[in-house]
Amino acid sequence: MSTLTRINIAKAQALRTLDGRETLSGIQKRSVDGPVALTALGLAGDEQADLSVHGGLSKAVYAYPQEHYTFWQTVRAQAGVAEWGAPLPPGSLGENLTLSGLLESQVWIGDVLRFEQVELIVTEPRFPCFKFNPLMGFNKAAKLMSESGWCGFYLAVKVAGELCAGETFELIAGPREVGVTELFRAKNKR
Repeated sequence: MSTLTRINIAKAQALRTLDGRETLSGIQKRSVDGPVALTALGLAGDEQADLSVHGGLSKAVYAYPQEHYTFWQTVRAQAGVAEWGAPLPPGSLGENLTLSGLLESQVWIGDVLRFEQVELIVTEPRFPCFKFNPLMGFNKAAKLMSESGWCGFYLAVKVAGELCAGETFELIAGPREVGVTELFRAKNKR
């Protein structure tokens, strides 16, 4: 069984890019405790700055596997932007839901994540934008996400309700025609 380890939200705020400019972003997520309401457009208290690429009905929630965190800790240390072994707090990849026990390679477009009150439909992989580099602190972060395929995935809300960190969930198979990793790699080849 897979687990929702953390729920992460953020208000849109200034993000300093690596070249010193500022841009508005909701990528700087932080964990919250207790139940969090979820509607068709996302989690209560969460914002996206650019609805053309994040948010909306088909990308209401972004999920990321906690299993990839060790990789990001290591490459940040290699890039000299973090100490060796320095932990990344949940939400550090810009995700709303930090998951354990479910990787991109196990998920297909149309699959459903069924929680106690909520059902979420997998809609597409996340494609890193320029804001991912300053979030990670180095220029090659988006490229590494593209090369690794460790992108996480977007979810639409099928059944709204409340989510709580620590909940387990079941993966219900959809049509199983296109996998998240397969779609991510195909679109990155363009």
